Amino acid sequence: MAWSIADVARMSGVTSRTLRHYDDIGLLVPAYTGSNGHRHYGEAELLRLQQILLMRELGLGLRDIADVLEHQVDQAAALRAHMRRLAAERDRLDALVRTIGRTIAELEDDKDTDTMEKISSPENLFVGFDTARHEEAADERWSRQAEQSGQFAATLSEADMEAMQREATAAMVRMAEFLRVGTPVTDPAVQAEVESHYQGICRMWTPSAAAFKALGQTYVDDPTWRAAYDRVAAGLAEYQRDAMAAYADARLS
Repeated sequence: MAWSIADVARMSGVTSRTLRHYDDIGLLVPAYTGSNGHRHYGEAELLRLQQILLMRELGLGLRDIADVLEHQVDQAAALRAHMRRLAAERDRLDALVRTIGRTIAELEDDKDTDTMEKISSPENLFVGFDTARHEEAADERWSRQAEQSGQFAATLSEADMEAMQREATAAMVRMAEFLRVGTPVTDPAVQAEVESHYQGICRMWTPSAAAFKALGQTYVDDPTWRAAYDRVAAGLAEYQRDAMAAYADARLS
């Protein structure tokens, strides 16, 4: 049995345009193309598309996916490996749900207490967050850098991730204190914090001035990141963004 490109797009949620792109780059070639130019896909192609989508969910770029598929011998074994990675991602998301639940409970426990005093264990604010991942828009504009970030994340142990999360929380608390006392974002002490933030990102990829500014903007625009910053201190997401923009203008332009 064969399915048209429209059928596959409807079943998978992948647009026809994307399917044609996958064909053009040799990632997913149709079973055959009719005399009218219409692409048709068989069961083998549907299974391959499933693998592609699984690897996209796991953060792999198209070049890496093509390499995996090219060297893959046992399809069932490959799927088992994908399933293990998805199970690990599920566990991470479960941890993230517990993190947000604890934060909500602490915030609701005493609504009259200052935000910074409500959080009894700020190091727990980011348990479950994958600090090596960034906004999808950044993936689209800087796909190579986003792939490098994903590759770096894959090398980290659980202990490494926990250490990064603790440092991320500590850095946010320090920035929140600068915000609380009204320190300008151009102040050397604030910029030293941003320098540390930038150097941490450079372990994964090296942002240009525009990319670093865009990353700062995601902390404001992305609901998850904004909530994380603003649970430490109201307005912290904007303060972090502005400090990063000042750093980019002064050091990266």
